[in-house]
Amino acid sequence: MVATLYGSRIRSQASFRTSFVADVLGQVLIVGTEFLELWVILAQVGVLGGMDLTQVAVVYGLGALAFGTADLFFGEIDGLSNLVRSGKLETLLVRPVPVLLQLSSLDLSLRRIGPIGVGLAMYVTALNLSGFAPGPAELLLAVVAPLAGAAVFGALLTMAGAMQFWLVDGREFANAFTYGGNYVATTPGAVFSLPLRAFFTFVIPATLVAYTPTLALLDLPGPALLPQWSGWLGLPAAAVLWLVAALLWRAGVRRYTGAGG
Repeated sequence: MVATLYGSRIRSQASFRTSFVADVLGQVLIVGTEFLELWVILAQVGVLGGMDLTQVAVVYGLGALAFGTADLFFGEIDGLSNLVRSGKLETLLVRPVPVLLQLSSLDLSLRRIGPIGVGLAMYVTALNLSGFAPGPAELLLAVVAPLAGAAVFGALLTMAGAMQFWLVDGREFANAFTYGGNYVATTPGAVFSLPLRAFFTFVIPATLVAYTPTLALLDLPGPALLPQWSGWLGLPAAAVLWLVAALLWRAGVRRYTGAGG
């Protein structure tokens, strides 16, 4: 069932090759431009949050890879408010397929593989340039960290969608935590003030997506609240977030009574 849903979306978009290539290149350009901002800052100060350019590139690449993967599968869920207002959500509720699965495949946009490709290339290249000397534990973390980060952002995007059952026009409010969390995840956490660092660790665990795993991978000391060992907390954080997301989503679906009220 899952393969059929996603396969149909992929085939329909792959048939328009010129448009597909143009969209992917556009997304690649956006990701490259965002990293260019960090490069310009580092060209002036040399060190950002205790990290040099290659170390910051590891953080950015890992964060972009994690968010890009989550955005590919869950990026349209936070637009649930449009379906609620139009009444189209009812057509999904009557089908014998989980609503969340239908929404995640409703607008599966292959152009989003651009950020995934750039993030992966930057992550692997920057790790090599930074003198990454892995043991078995570090190799495991290097593989698990992008998956855990994608799970964290997938849960956040799902919660952002579930909020639309109560906040019909609350997409922008929710985006402040999802896409805002992406900005934090791709930036060294030490640059943020202690209150912000605490919020984006214990409430929205964006610092656990890429920054703290990078500390553990490169054997770097962490700032206050973010010791090196916290780089292993991404997977537990994702599990907790998905539990909250599942409960919130279920409550929202049960609350929904239709476009007519």
